[in-house]
Amino acid sequence: MAVPTFVDRVVLQVTAGRGGNGVASVHREKFKPLGGPDGGNGGPGGSVILRVDPDVTTLIDYHHSPHRRAEHGGHGAGSHRNGGHGEDLVLAVPDGTVVRDERGDVLADLVGPGTEMVVAEGGRGGLGNAALASSKRKAPGFALLGEPGDDLTVVLELKVVADVGLVGFPSAGKSSLIAALSRARPKIADYPFTTLVPNLGVVTAGDTTFTVADVPGLIEGASEGRGLGHDFLRHVERCAALVHVIDSATMEPGRDPLSDLDVIENELSKYGGLEDRPRLVVLNKIDVPDGRDLADIVLPDLEARGLTVIPVSAASHEGLRELSFAMAEIVAATRRERPAAEATRIVIRPHETSGGPDFTIKETGEGWRVRGEKPERWVRQTDFSNDEAVGFLADRLNRLGVEEKLLALGAQEGDAVLIGHADNAVVFDFKPMMDAGAEILGRRGEDTRFEESRPAARRRREIDEAMPSRREGETRADVARRLGVVDPDADAETGTDVPDFGWDEDDPDAGDRA
Repeated sequence: MAVPTFVDRVVLQVTAGRGGNGVASVHREKFKPLGGPDGGNGGPGGSVILRVDPDVTTLIDYHHSPHRRAEHGGHGAGSHRNGGHGEDLVLAVPDGTVVRDERGDVLADLVGPGTEMVVAEGGRGGLGNAALASSKRKAPGFALLGEPGDDLTVVLELKVVADVGLVGFPSAGKSSLIAALSRARPKIADYPFTTLVPNLGVVTAGDTTFTVADVPGLIEGASEGRGLGHDFLRHVERCAALVHVIDSATMEPGRDPLSDLDVIENELSKYGGLEDRPRLVVLNKIDVPDGRDLADIVLPDLEARGLTVIPVSAASHEGLRELSFAMAEIVAATRRERPAAEATRIVIRPHETSGGPDFTIKETGEGWRVRGEKPERWVRQTDFSNDEAVGFLADRLNRLGVEEKLLALGAQEGDAVLIGHADNAVVFDFKPMMDAGAEILGRRGEDTRFEESRPAARRRREIDEAMPSRREGETRADVARRLGVVDPDADAETGTDVPDFGWDEDDPDAGDRA
């Protein structure tokens, strides 16, 4: 099987890097068994970026390697160390590449050196427990997972960027013209469909330099898939002018310059979008006696249609100077009429956060399906092996209003609740107001390890609350006796007995009070 050298359409599978996981870590040092959370965040994954490179002229690299993946983000670590950013994967594409999704919708049209598009965005890194700490959740025992990067299939189509496009029947001499007008050296032979890929040549006429491309294999029915024209007609979409190359010395029965022109124009009309392009007609091969005679015969009829007709010979170079200057005149006029390109001002705005619901709920045969960017992202970030993390998720969903909305729609305890797309949804049993994980010991998402719930702490609070209303001359010990409690802050020197209130050697508040 022959290896193609020119590829203008590929199906590309791109996968962005996954974000790194956050880490749950507690700072530890001598005499500080619980020094506070210090888990770092995970790094974001690398993105896949398409960038126009003028040195690239074909998509052949992606034909051989259609799967591309960016680097994953690094995981967080203790001591507030964040994970590294995943490296972006930059893919060089030719100028004029059109990016489509699997349904055929255009995502971007990449024209101009340096133009780029983030085709797959890397996943965000998960937060470590240091970033999740708050006044009510002082030492989270969990962290968030990194999000997966985008994973999608795109279609890359190349539309050659040229100023002039040559169209015509096979063996009309398009490749010979490009070889005679420029330094391009395409394959030339005396049989149809010699040219299997578009050829590009650079032509200079006076002060104007422009590019010329040919479209191989145009025959009747090309717009419907016959021949090669269906695959390559898109290469003339960006051309400023079209040149009909007509073989005036063809020996095929039923063909003549007028009928050839009508057939090609009919195919261009069916393809669409080329009606406004200026036209030139080239009667080629006038070096052949019969070709010159036929060109002289049809010349008045073509000019009567309002067309500019130039008889040429690619073999003897007759008429090529006139042709190059005629094409240069059209190109120059098109460039003058084209509005000047203005510098693009990039304005970065935050995403809209209002104007629509954060989630939607719909009853299906499988249960209540919840869709929305926030709940789906939160589910992806949750480590379901950690009860405290599950409780944190439940708290977030409750604050968003998911539970309240389910109850309003008539959801009953025990109903299935699915969050996410049908292909990878996470299923829960609906249990309204049910505490989970860390919430068994306190409010959802709170850490009870730092709550002062020991008896001594309660007695201190009672005494502190009564101190503002103490009688004249009363000391703190007097207030404690009046309340029927013993002040843990009293010592033996005041004559107040300080019994053992349950402190042990591991209690950091015990000190030498016991």
